[in-house]
Amino acid sequence: MKSEKYLSLLFDRPTEPLFMPKGDEKINFEVPPIFLSDDHQATSQSLQVRFGDKSNTSIKVPEIAIPDLSFPLSHDRNANFSLFIPTHKEKAVYLTDVFMKLRTVQDLLYVAASCRDRMNPQLFVYALSIAVLHRPDTRHVEIPKLCEIFPCKFMDSSIVAKAREDATVFPAGSRIPIEIPLNYTASDKDSEHHVAYFREDVGINLHHWHWHLVYPFAGPKEVVNKDRRGELVYYMHHQIMARYNTERLCNNLQRTKPLLSFRQPIPEAYFPKMEQNVAGRAWPARPANMTLSDINRSVDSLEFTLSDLETRLNRVREAIRTRTARDVNGKEVHLDDFTGIDILGNMMEASPVLSINFPYYGDIHNLGHVAVSYCHDPDHRYLESFSVMGDSATAMRDPVFYRWHQTIDDLFIQFKDSLTPYNSSQLRFIGVKVTEVGIISKTSNLNTLNTHWTRSDVDMSRGLDFAPRRAVLARLQHLNHNSFTYHVTVNNSNNRDVMGTVRVFLAPKYNEQEAPLSYNDQRKLMIEMDKFTCELKKGHNVIRRSSHESSVTIPYEATFRDLSHNAPESHKPECGCGWPQHMLVPKGTKKGYAMDLFVMITNYEYDRINQKEPEGCRISMSYCGLKDRKFPDARSMGFPFDRRAAVATLEQFLTPNMKVQTITVRFSDTVEHQR
Repeated sequence: MKSEKYLSLLFDRPTEPLFMPKGDEKINFEVPPIFLSDDHQATSQSLQVRFGDKSNTSIKVPEIAIPDLSFPLSHDRNANFSLFIPTHKEKAVYLTDVFMKLRTVQDLLYVAASCRDRMNPQLFVYALSIAVLHRPDTRHVEIPKLCEIFPCKFMDSSIVAKAREDATVFPAGSRIPIEIPLNYTASDKDSEHHVAYFREDVGINLHHWHWHLVYPFAGPKEVVNKDRRGELVYYMHHQIMARYNTERLCNNLQRTKPLLSFRQPIPEAYFPKMEQNVAGRAWPARPANMTLSDINRSVDSLEFTLSDLETRLNRVREAIRTRTARDVNGKEVHLDDFTGIDILGNMMEASPVLSINFPYYGDIHNLGHVAVSYCHDPDHRYLESFSVMGDSATAMRDPVFYRWHQTIDDLFIQFKDSLTPYNSSQLRFIGVKVTEVGIISKTSNLNTLNTHWTRSDVDMSRGLDFAPRRAVLARLQHLNHNSFTYHVTVNNSNNRDVMGTVRVFLAPKYNEQEAPLSYNDQRKLMIEMDKFTCELKKGHNVIRRSSHESSVTIPYEATFRDLSHNAPESHKPECGCGWPQHMLVPKGTKKGYAMDLFVMITNYEYDRINQKEPEGCRISMSYCGLKDRKFPDARSMGFPFDRRAAVATLEQFLTPNMKVQTITVRFSDTVEHQR
């Protein structure tokens, strides 16, 4: 257990040498000089004695024989790092593979400690995070939230500078938070800024980062090859788009327009106002109406043309049109109703391990990110690094992220629309009728959800390298909602008790012109809110379910509270993947925004996956699946809205085991405490 505990300290203050005290217990590592950076080797003995005196515990790292790490070590310690760039990805895969193959946790601790101070910090944190999440012997190691390790990826650069000042000036024990204003990246003169609260939300960006740790597109096969991974690539990002487009409608904006051409100017601008973790440089901005260019950056060993992207994208479109993909041997593979979406997902967010034909279909999703992220300096003439679109922890801040992902999502939907529509027997649950659906909240009227602002704190002390060790809090203002309970009345006319799966969705009722949405448009905006099993007794049943139990979200505490201290007994590190609870409900409007609450109960006998589910924490299984297990639902992700239906309205789609209730989401432009 000590090795596991000490392993988590390697994430602490990632650019600070290991011989400086780590963690609240002020533990330092005695690292052999050979493993220190060139700057510290000559004075290693005096430095280690100096800082060791300030430490409560010292861990002696033996001078062991470590695997050849020259390849990942070739990535400059002060350079930026992006998994979307092939050479960066290959270095991360190499280091991850080394960490995964080490025999014991102690071996992992010693090897990681031996290379940490010479390794690029971002590459190191990524590879160690992947190893810790996927090794069976490190599942209880707590990985700190990335916003604590690298606050510069989540917060205004002036706030990080102020935090360092406060850590130096104010006495230990002072916990006066530094407030970050809600509107610091732009003003409302830019219409896109109306949804900046969504794009720049810390919890949402942490979710995107963590999801890509759980489902990486590159790495050892045992790390990448997960049950229905390609389908989950589609569904998780589809849900992001459904949520984002709903937020746009709540703010009187048009739904997202796909990035249909690589040749046309991008009208949306983005100025991140953040500092990269590279020599204090700012994240590059993108002014309005910039155009993409061919990429030729020898510094990154990166070269591709827009024509290359267009060719690969057309090949994917052809596979969708014909429902046939070509494998590496030239054999045609049918994209069927059940496994086709999984094959397509692994082609789109291209996994070299899982793609049916990586050389032919290429790396469309990732290189699209790269092309946008380098549009300000495509040939490195200005010595600039990539923009926020080049990092999975920051990409969701940029409006163009959603335009690119709308393009990807439309391709997935095009494929889904070619599948056989669900028939009555697939949709019905014989003998089960949902008679009433509603939402109850102690602070709202019946069938009304209330949203508001909340201020929450993030401790940045883990990421404040070379600053005194004390808590330094950043106070963020973010969207939140009052808790509520679903109330579902069901009649079971079967002559026995049955098990059902309750599927809960929420979608806008009207389009931009305040006309009712057609079924086909509304189904694309269906937000999954919850999914759970329940026993239905013969006769009358009443189901109640708290919003805090959602299968989509992780608890509020997992985003905003320091779980290394007084962590709830229910918390486990491997359950850290999920949508933030505070962003479960769309913003709504001040006058009240009409939405359709849809509840369906399906026959669990057809939904069941025979496996033991993990215990001890609430799992965000809808977006993240279950660790080391099959996805816990035999139905297609997004069922029943993932396929077309020959109906004009949602009401016409309903079967007796479904029910719709119009609800109101009312926003209050006030700051309230977390409830």
